Amino acid sequence: MTSKPPVTLDDVRDAAARIEGVAHRTPVLRSRTLDRLVGAQVFLKCENFQRVGAFKFRGAYNAAARLPRERLAAGVAAWSSGNHAQAVALAARELGTKAVILMPEDAPGSKVAATTGYGAEVVTYDRYSGDRTAIGEALAAERGLALIPPYEHPHVIAGQGTAALELLAETGELDMLVAPVGGGGLMAGCAITATALHPGIRMVGVEPEAGDDTARSLTAGHRVTIDVPRTIADGQAVPTPGELTFSVNQRLVDTIALVTDDELRHAMRFAFERLKLVIEPSGASGLAALLSGRVENVPPRIGVIISGGNIDTGRFAELCG
Repeated sequence: MTSKPPVTLDDVRDAAARIEGVAHRTPVLRSRTLDRLVGAQVFLKCENFQRVGAFKFRGAYNAAARLPRERLAAGVAAWSSGNHAQAVALAARELGTKAVILMPEDAPGSKVAATTGYGAEVVTYDRYSGDRTAIGEALAAERGLALIPPYEHPHVIAGQGTAALELLAETGELDMLVAPVGGGGLMAGCAITATALHPGIRMVGVEPEAGDDTARSLTAGHRVTIDVPRTIADGQAVPTPGELTFSVNQRLVDTIALVTDDELRHAMRFAFERLKLVIEPSGASGLAALLSGRVENVPPRIGVIISGGNIDTGRFAELCG
């Protein structure tokens, strides 16, 4: 007897209906130059054009909107290095409630400014010495707030899966779907969606070499914890995969490709110069894996989730100049 999966395709479809008209239906872009370099047709799902500049708004809004009215009225809390922070802050504003966000002291200034700009209160911590989960849970409990974690929640995962739902509705069947992996929520949601719609699709996750916790965990057969990664991909600086997300990804993800910070920089430059896209390091992960040849046995039709574009001009110039 098998247990019911934590998230199903029906849950993703329900999330799609819930976020319709609130979240953007982001474009799918093509490039002949990219196709030639990769040796395949590549379809880029551009979540850098999503509200708050990243896919995170999908899951944050779905989770917040599903809260009972009295819980929502009391406010919400979250922890994040930036994109989920902005997403929860905006979701709270859209739903008429308050948000308190725990962010690392070294979070990009543009992401902190955007989070406060959406009306949230920001509380900081040291990501290299503090346990964000414990601090965040204590903060939420102390203030009586509903906690919306960045990936370890079925409604968040279902919301993230709507990116793949939209992509496949536009492209039709794909042979492979490539997505960045941090805590694993985006990949889990996309894997649930894509494999349910097209069982033969290959799911490829991408991590920075310095933050290979999911790759190590898949090899070990259980969750592995590493030191907090030091990588330019701040959205993927996670020391261990989520328990819920790993249970999905262990079952549905075929492989993890690892990319270096230099390969992320190259992908960001390529996106800027050839595709006219501004994307952040984590958002460039899937593109970097393809451009650097880190994905083996490239099939004819590939979807890539460009997860976000939240980077200010100074940081972009520093990394890509």
